[in-house]
Amino acid sequence: MNFVIGDINQQQVKIFCIGRNYVAHIQELSNDMPTEPLVFMKPATALLHDNKPFYHPNFTENIHHEVEVVVKISKNGKSILPEFANNYFEEVGLGIDFTARDIQDRLKIQGHPWEKAKAFDQSAVIGKFIPKSDVDLDNLSFQLFKNETLVQDGNTSLMMFRIPAIISHISTFFTLQKGDLIYTGTPSGVGKIQIGDTLIGYLNNEQNFECIIK
Repeated sequence: MNFVIGDINQQQVKIFCIGRNYVAHIQELSNDMPTEPLVFMKPATALLHDNKPFYHPNFTENIHHEVEVVVKISKNGKSILPEFANNYFEEVGLGIDFTARDIQDRLKIQGHPWEKAKAFDQSAVIGKFIPKSDVDLDNLSFQLFKNETLVQDGNTSLMMFRIPAIISHISTFFTLQKGDLIYTGTPSGVGKIQIGDTLIGYLNNEQNFECIIK
């Protein structure tokens, strides 16, 4: 059976991700500051849902966790102006963008695309969605605990590019469709995962997902 996000079949979902959206994270990896949202994509096969375990692939020795607020698009849109972007989603959630950092570093040096480091199977953990009306989108806290230790602590107030700007930018180049997901960037504190780790994400002070590394 295919995973369904609301009434959307997983096979129809596009996953957009925003890189380098928090200054402290940019600094911890010594990356350049972007002048516009840095966009990359993952296929629907990257989704890992329902608190299922993540099976560490053998093609990498350095996968990093990157916890992120996720926006679920609620209706189709193209070339959306920022002032109307809030009309195109009703829910937000929390997820992890797993990154094979060793592969990514090698690809960056070679000037190659990042897909093998970012878009592999089960690289996009997704938790529960909550109504956007229940939270302050400009001051939304989220955390990631690894083995009961806080490793990432973020707030949307620290985003370089806020959600409306992200939606507008993406829709300039791609038609957004109902059920599409946008991972909005990670704060500082990314780090290596290992087999046996337990990752628990909190959104708005409530547990949103649990992911065991196997």
